[in-house]
Amino acid sequence: MSELALAAVGLHKRFVGKEDKRIVAALVDVSLDVPAGTLTALVGPDGAGKTTLLRLMAGLMTADAGSLTVLGLDAATRAQEIQNRISYMPQRFGLYDDLSVQENLDLYADLHGVPAALRAERYARLLRMTDLGRFTGRLAGKLSGGMKQKLGLACTLVRSPELLLLDEPTVGVDPLSRRELWEIVQQLVSEEQLSVIVSTSYLDEAERCAQVHVLYGGRLLAQGSPAQLCARAAGLVHIVTPLAGEAARTLQARLLDDPDTIDAVPLGGEVRLIRRGPAPDALLAGAGIRAVDASLEDGFMTLLRAQARAPAQAPLPDSDSDLSTAQAPMPESAPEPEVMIEVRELVRRFGDFTAVDSISFSVRRGEIFGLLGPNGAGKTTTFRMLCGLLPASAGYLRVAGVDLRSAPAEARRQIGYVAQKFALYGNLSVQENLEFFGGAYGLRGKALAARIATVLREFDLGEQLRLPSGHLPGGFKQRLAMATALLHEPEILFLDEPTSGADPLARRQFWRRITALAAAGTTVIITTHFMEEAEYCDRILIQDAGKRLALGTPQEVRLQAGAAPGQAITMELAFIAIVEQERARLAREAA
Repeated sequence: MSELALAAVGLHKRFVGKEDKRIVAALVDVSLDVPAGTLTALVGPDGAGKTTLLRLMAGLMTADAGSLTVLGLDAATRAQEIQNRISYMPQRFGLYDDLSVQENLDLYADLHGVPAALRAERYARLLRMTDLGRFTGRLAGKLSGGMKQKLGLACTLVRSPELLLLDEPTVGVDPLSRRELWEIVQQLVSEEQLSVIVSTSYLDEAERCAQVHVLYGGRLLAQGSPAQLCARAAGLVHIVTPLAGEAARTLQARLLDDPDTIDAVPLGGEVRLIRRGPAPDALLAGAGIRAVDASLEDGFMTLLRAQARAPAQAPLPDSDSDLSTAQAPMPESAPEPEVMIEVRELVRRFGDFTAVDSISFSVRRGEIFGLLGPNGAGKTTTFRMLCGLLPASAGYLRVAGVDLRSAPAEARRQIGYVAQKFALYGNLSVQENLEFFGGAYGLRGKALAARIATVLREFDLGEQLRLPSGHLPGGFKQRLAMATALLHEPEILFLDEPTSGADPLARRQFWRRITALAAAGTTVIITTHFMEEAEYCDRILIQDAGKRLALGTPQEVRLQAGAAPGQAITMELAFIAIVEQERARLAREAA
């Protein structure tokens, strides 16, 4: 199809900081074409300019230089006409929590002037596509994260646009809901020839698109089909199988230490390796290796490493660092580490609804323990009870040697917490946030100054010291949240979807820090929707409908999902299989 849905030539966009008056170049000389009726992806690390570019396309701001034509209209002079013909779903779509599903649809139909005669047929189609027909009377605030995203998409499509712009539509969405959302998007493109432009942190999503545009530092770094971008890593990608008894993340760390390694990431109990030249036998230390075809993420990481000229390995904390509890790793002959969290028959009810139903598990010192589950599974409720933010309705819960039901304040002094959404004070500077929370943790004087200096160094926040935290890019906000949570050197660190919306490069750097903390004795509890991150965990718990479905090492969970011994399947496939098996069993019992 030769007709273009969008054409950009030499786009530039700058912003001036409110506080420091610094000029930030958000887009620099960006040129691209988007054919009509196609699915196109924008990818790139934090601060690459993806959202700015989408907002220009949506007519919500104008470029400082260059030209942008959307549906044949000049975006600089005919923005309102463009907005009348497109739909834009931002990262934080404005659903009204106190309105029902149907009332939200009606509201957006009213706002867009959808004639009453068209609504019944359009609603029926959208509700069928999103599988929300059974929930039209439910308040939006009572929907799970995945259902909210699907309702947001339905509200965005209520007027049948000619161009659909989606900004990170699957952030915070579990693998099952993510798959359902993409089935809807691909159906719109294939059956209705809708033009769709999507920004995404998931490279497997971008791989489904006809064209992919890679942004970095506001510039267009590369563009082409997924196959063309994969080719940048052709011949460089291998799968390395660990020796018996070796954790994939241990093998990954060894591979990342080599300067010729471009990337290494745990996958299916093995490690996916990208490197310049063959791996020497000394580096492999007997591990098996085989060549595989490159994926889009391999091509993406190869591009970014070359551009950033960054080492594959983020630096470890200094040997004299106070970043964590600073305990040496246990030697093999040492007794089993102590239990830091013990949960028995834990229950949480909200009225007559049971969100967590008799969950039991324990976590030992230095473990990385993952809480996984679909949106609405009860994992966030479990997480909040473990942190002391929510009382249990029944059961036994002991954290850091303290019974949370009798002494929650004492237990909270032993833990650090990083929320999914940025929860620091946006109007305070980085320094002021650290001083405030350090004081709240009881740190004063020289002790506080020393801890602030340590976390500033460890998280590379020195240059942002006086910036308001609300103005930081997403990756730096996450670093500040981590630094704040670790100020008082907690024994247990709770991380609630800390990499939600982060690009692969940022996720690699984040996990380097987490594995170093665990090696030093800090216990880490994490919730995540990135199933590749479950590979870093020592053990994982999968919940659904408040009940425990699986508990064990990543390999034990893969076996429960149906993988044959020795078979390497991804954690995402294992997760989906376990949840679907249980839901099918319940459906059979109910029939």
